[in-house]
Amino acid sequence: MADEEEDAPFEEDAEEAGGGLDGGQGKRKRLFSKELRCMMYGFGDDQNPYTEAVDILEDLVIEFITEMTHKAMSIGRQGRVQVEDIVFLIRKDPRKFARVKDLLTMNEELKRARKAFDEANYGS
Repeated sequence: MADEEEDAPFEEDAEEAGGGLDGGQGKRKRLFSKELRCMMYGFGDDQNPYTEAVDILEDLVIEFITEMTHKAMSIGRQGRVQVEDIVFLIRKDPRKFARVKDLLTMNEELKRARKAFDEANYGS
């Protein structure tokens, strides 16, 4: 019983302080909830996963993106994020590095295919 009384003020203090990823502005707009729900379902979760689970996962995703962006802004050209900076940051994680490499290669192939398509339809 004494433990419950001690925990309650702590939770109230955390809420009053405005901590957390939403910056103390109450409920923030969920940016990736639809995509995360689909991904969770694709990886074996229920078709309609718990909202709390989606919210926690979204908080983790936003935290990861924010940290990577801040790190990328601190290296290379100050205040700018470039693809090379992101590649530099993930170079030691083989899975992420391979995935980024695949996505960049696919992006280049798509650009070339669009250019060839546009030239065939509108060029010459």
